[in-house]
Amino acid sequence: MLISESNQKIIRERFSPLTGDVVIQYYETSLDCPTCPEIKTLLEELVALSDKLSLEVFNLHIDSEQTATAAITQAPAFTLTDASRTDYGIRFYGAPSGYEFATLLEDILMISQGDSGLHADTKARLAALDTPTNLDVFVTPTCPYCPKAVRLAHQFAFESTAVTGSMVEATEFPEWANKFNVYGVPKTVINNSDETSLEGAAPEQMLLEKVLEAVR
Repeated sequence: MLISESNQKIIRERFSPLTGDVVIQYYETSLDCPTCPEIKTLLEELVALSDKLSLEVFNLHIDSEQTATAAITQAPAFTLTDASRTDYGIRFYGAPSGYEFATLLEDILMISQGDSGLHADTKARLAALDTPTNLDVFVTPTCPYCPKAVRLAHQFAFESTAVTGSMVEATEFPEWANKFNVYGVPKTVINNSDETSLEGAAPEQMLLEKVLEAVR
């Protein structure tokens, strides 16, 4: 059991305000993915804590049509959708362990309740964004500041169909992290360019301005 009985009780209480259904779509592979079975088990235990949650499991190579539709190219990874399988652009690459587990819980609540929690001005400016924008947030499980950065990227993705926000566990994807010179976390890379990146947990307004600057 990965989620202790005491934590199960806390999570059930945390999930009590859930209103809409949330579907976790998990992408795994049997090749070169030592953490895939453990993450699958964690997600299975999590969805068992609320009848509003369900889990769909896909093989990165076998379920090629689904992985292409979701634009998932690496495993382990998972996305969060609603009951109609709406893709909000919310991605987790690697285990949501340590501090990041709280981010997963908050994201589930956000999708279920249908509110990003962003300021009205941020929502309005993101609504006008029509350029595809990727926010890759590199994290480690022991980083206490990383959840804020991931959470904000996921809020932006939920609010704008143009934005994809991804948590990337740097120790599970070292080549990905090295590509963008990730020496400290959190680091948010915008549109796959180290030149448009932010280090640290940036506040909402700062990330918004950096995103808009990157797409001009």
